[in-house]
Amino acid sequence: MATTEAIRDKNNLKRLADYWLKRGNYRNYALIVLAVYTALRISDLLSLTWADVFSNESGEFKTHITLTEGKTGKAKKIALNTKAVKALKLLHPHSRGIFIFSNNRKNEKPISREQAWRIINAAAEAVGVQGASPHALRKTFGYHAWVGEVNPVLIMDIYNHSSFEVTRRYLGIAQDDRDEVYLKADLL
Repeated sequence: MATTEAIRDKNNLKRLADYWLKRGNYRNYALIVLAVYTALRISDLLSLTWADVFSNESGEFKTHITLTEGKTGKAKKIALNTKAVKALKLLHPHSRGIFIFSNNRKNEKPISREQAWRIINAAAEAVGVQGASPHALRKTFGYHAWVGEVNPVLIMDIYNHSSFEVTRRYLGIAQDDRDEVYLKADLL
């Protein structure tokens, strides 16, 4: 069984999201952007509604998403960064449903996990990015936080992992990552 890996090359990640943006498909673009910037499991991401991110009272986007994770049952609060809000702003005027990632049919449901995979996979095939999937996008957030020198304890907390070792394995920290630390060291 193959292991899902993070998308390590930021240029590949940008090309993946831009594939849908250039085609004017804001839902699919927002799916990729939010998958990366929230690090949510795909089931939690697809269950998000507009009420989770937008206040009708103030007419503005919220600063945080607050939800209970489906898998763990734990409460989670996620800050929406400017790129996530930008993607939501592009999509919002075009949305017709309760769910952010609406299936665009008469029944009020989000797209399926399979459809989310197809959306991400279609972009990946079109731009030549290997191994892209909803779970790879979730891992991508943590991997880039890790190499960006975010405190590993914070990353562990974001993923609700029970130990540092689980997070290290989850993110696929490998010898080439360790080599880079040695090679980039500039201490004297």
